[in-house]
Amino acid sequence: MSPAHRPDGRRSPEDDRPPQEDAPHAPEAPRRLPDDVVALLRGPNPCFVATVMPDGSPQTTETWVDTDGTHVVINTVEGFQKVRNLRRDPRISVAVAEAGRPSRYVAVRGRVVDITPDGATEHIEHLSRRYLGGPYPWFGGREQTRLILRIVPTALHRQG
Repeated sequence: MSPAHRPDGRRSPEDDRPPQEDAPHAPEAPRRLPDDVVALLRGPNPCFVATVMPDGSPQTTETWVDTDGTHVVINTVEGFQKVRNLRRDPRISVAVAEAGRPSRYVAVRGRVVDITPDGATEHIEHLSRRYLGGPYPWFGGREQTRLILRIVPTALHRQG
């Protein structure tokens, strides 16, 4: 609800949220994420993503996270279960907690709008420097095809 529609005229935490998934209007162009959310997504913070399995059950994975300021960005590997799930159903939930203060977190629901290998190898090296402090150790071997997932938020919740 916008401040103009609130009886008391005050701002609500919901005022800067992206549109909800069940909003009755047409989808809007992606908006820039709030600065505090961008900072959390760009830190070496724990991230969990949930996708939908073919039987409708949730599938959850820990991963590294990033943002371009508008999209949540995840780097993953071709053939992983989350990639198969997202190609079938692009809905995703992402939860990121501040490493030193886990009561501060952001939960994002959204849709994957792009799955691409373009720039993914360079991106995983960038993330490795952030999360591990050095080059990516190629846990699954260099023959893996790295992918970048770009997620447009449809709902955002912050705590702390």
